[in-house]
Amino acid sequence: MRVDVVTIFPEYLAALDLSLVGKARASGLLDLRVHDLRAWTTDRHRTVDDSPLGGGAGMVMRPDVWGLAVDEVLAGAAGAGAGAGDVELVVPTPSGEVFTQRTAERLAGVPHVVVACGRYEGIDARVVEHYRASGVRVTELSLGDYVLNGGEVAALVVVEAVARLLPGVVGNPHSLVEESHGVAGLLEYPVYTRPPSWRGHDVPDVLLSGHHARIERWRRDRAIERTAERRPDLLRRLAPEALDRADRAALEAVGWTVGPDGPVPADPRGS
Repeated sequence: MRVDVVTIFPEYLAALDLSLVGKARASGLLDLRVHDLRAWTTDRHRTVDDSPLGGGAGMVMRPDVWGLAVDEVLAGAAGAGAGAGDVELVVPTPSGEVFTQRTAERLAGVPHVVVACGRYEGIDARVVEHYRASGVRVTELSLGDYVLNGGEVAALVVVEAVARLLPGVVGNPHSLVEESHGVAGLLEYPVYTRPPSWRGHDVPDVLLSGHHARIERWRRDRAIERTAERRPDLLRRLAPEALDRADRAALEAVGWTVGPDGPVPADPRGS
């Protein structure tokens, strides 16, 4: 997989040389390239922004500079044999769709992702309009309901969330299945390690039993409990056919029942 990140602060992405993503780059599992947007400026001041038309505070990133940058990066993808459907332009913005694990899973299947990191009041809206009209798949993404100074933090999040899903990046791929927001649709169960007793807190006995079926059931029940407490919206998305008798019992224990469309609070005034 190839990922190109375009930013006015290339040094911000240095963290991607660390940990699993850095190892994936070094081993060739991930072809990650970071570009300085100012390389495509044409004036001696290397200007990338201008005042907003119509007035208002802040500055807006210029479409002519971004157009040159994205054109060249996309041309590099085409030169490497990538077709139109193999490339996706990702633009972090507070007004985008919320980035989720499902988004990361989809992007992990895209051969070439280009991330355009905006700053100031954002990138001139014509950039997204132009590339969509040109047939490029463009996705505007938000990390959540808050505003950052620029797209670099979002780029770090997107690249790490996507890269760890690539085959060979995470040592034990089974860990991707059980973690929060994975295919099970639940938050992850609480985890423990040695020592079994610490400051008066003991590890649940079942985890020391060696009985794998009981341990698996205990973890599933705790995942259901935790999800009901912290993210009841996730429970509502579970398919009824994916829930066995033990799952339904665990749901009932935390005040939920399984209807024809999935779990719902037993008390309609509840979650």
